[in-house]
Amino acid sequence: MIGGHQTRHDPHRGRYFKPQRLHADKAYDHADLRRWLRWKRIGVRIARKGIESSERLGRRRWVIERTMSWLSGYRRLSPRYERHPRNYLAFLGLAAALCCYKRLVRLTT
Repeated sequence: MIGGHQTRHDPHRGRYFKPQRLHADKAYDHADLRRWLRWKRIGVRIARKGIESSERLGRRRWVIERTMSWLSGYRRLSPRYERHPRNYLAFLGLAAALCCYKRLVRLTT
């Protein structure tokens, strides 16, 4: 996922924006992954197996877990009915827009 992430270019400032840090749980604790991320100049915040508790990552991971839970509430996305990735991504974008809209309505009322 990190390898496929495109950096954004700001034409006014002439700078590229890339991820600054990666927060992950113990399942991603591999020396090769840490080395690759350092080579890409991305900060690493991965809980180490047997040493650290993954609870400290909870605040940041909760946002991702909550969002995935919201998206799994849409029946068409949970089992992947669409054969073409283009259609699946379109439904995923629509579900994300609906989640944002519902959240915005709840926060403003």
